[in-house]
Amino acid sequence: MAFNPGATKRQKEAARRDKQRRKDEKKEQRKREKVDRGPLAPGEDPDIAGIIPGPQPKLEE
Repeated sequence: MAFNPGATKRQKEAARRDKQRRKDEKKEQRKREKVDRGPLAPGEDPDIAGIIPGPQPKLEE
């Protein structure tokens, strides 16, 4: 059985580049979503912005 360490290394490097590319795409998407949300009111917590308190509607099954 032939073993080619160069081919294995190229596969690992390609996988690493793909993973980094996917991470960069997610980062850009989050950045665009943040811009689309718009500015918050002064003192408003961005983690709970837009949440409506009270009973939630039932999920239809």
